[in-house]
Amino acid sequence: MNSNRIVIRHVKQLVTTESSRALKGREMEENLQVIEDGGIWIENGVIKKIGSDRDVWKAVCDHGQTKLVTSIDASQHLVTPGLVDPHTHLVFGGSREDEFEMRLKGAAYMDIMNAGGGIHRTTSATAAATEEELIAQSKERLDTFLRHGVTTIEAKSGYGLTLEHERKQLQVAAYLNQTHPITIVSTFMGAHAVPKEFKEDSDRFVDILVNEMIPAIASEKLARFNDVFCEKGVFTPAQSKRILEAGKEYGLIPKIHADEIVSYGGAELAAEVGAISADHLLKASNEGIEKMTAADVVGVLLPATAFFLMESPANARKMIEAGMAVALSTDRNPGSSPTESMPFVMNLACLTMGMTPKEVITASTINAASAIGEEQRVGSLEVGKQADLVFWNAPNYTYLQYHVGVNMVDKVFKEGKLVVNNGVVI
Repeated sequence: MNSNRIVIRHVKQLVTTESSRALKGREMEENLQVIEDGGIWIENGVIKKIGSDRDVWKAVCDHGQTKLVTSIDASQHLVTPGLVDPHTHLVFGGSREDEFEMRLKGAAYMDIMNAGGGIHRTTSATAAATEEELIAQSKERLDTFLRHGVTTIEAKSGYGLTLEHERKQLQVAAYLNQTHPITIVSTFMGAHAVPKEFKEDSDRFVDILVNEMIPAIASEKLARFNDVFCEKGVFTPAQSKRILEAGKEYGLIPKIHADEIVSYGGAELAAEVGAISADHLLKASNEGIEKMTAADVVGVLLPATAFFLMESPANARKMIEAGMAVALSTDRNPGSSPTESMPFVMNLACLTMGMTPKEVITASTINAASAIGEEQRVGSLEVGKQADLVFWNAPNYTYLQYHVGVNMVDKVFKEGKLVVNNGVVI
């Protein structure tokens, strides 16, 4: 295959947006384009023309390119942009399936964490793992993401809680970004939990984050974003604001785990500090939703986490009707969402949060890209953007949500290069 010049022809249904910004409220459904018998012309990994097959092929002919391009038939496929996962905890050691069984018997997530399990347990396993071990484990996860149509992800640290081990996580992510087809955007999350030794003096740990860890990570350019778990029993809104403002001073863009377990002012804080996104939002207040919407903060919803924790999901309908830009993510992590399947998350968004199939595609592409500052390059199939796209074994976008819990990915292209074929990573 000539990967420099490709024409994808007779796409059964081509679904995308024409947008390089997050789509808000009703735009999430109304701005999605559906092209029957579509076509895409790709040159050097970038989209040169998109539209009906007739128009695209005419453009190829007019440029005298017919003998220089590889033609791919997509007459049996739905084609969408590559999926974007804007909230993952990709790099970690160990697993926690025994805690899953504990929760099935009635133990609460925060109770397990406060007893030394949860995040603290993964922190210990991550500290004990070598870089080589973390690379191998994380690569397996990335391959699974890729097989499920994800071409860009965000990856957080947060299982180090010391500068040494936070740095190790971010260095692994940076290495994988250079060596794996998936684009990885990194987030520093030293404020994922309060280490056990600081349990009685969490402000002292905040001092270390602000005065030592954030400056070091920023100077080494290991992360683009700075995240904090603003939650009762973890970091207070005041502590969270201090951490996020400190990150801004060093060029790190704020993100926030907000209002997951109780309504705690996290959504309001996201708007106040100018966060690019606020994530979880299961218990977000009406005021918080209004403030986030006014401040153009993307709401990243994680229905697989709520499902796995057997909690009620975020109120997606209220947020969309308020005019918010909503995105979706797996929240891949070992404790509360051990899945790399964005298609499953998309199914859950319809079935548990009442989102429409069109809203779900928007939330998993351009809005997800906007939640990690990648909307100018990925998230939609437009002239000049990267040719990141997925061939699905589905006749239309609705079938993608209707056929629940099945991976229908046939092919994945990353910057015009075939990286998954017949569901197998090449």
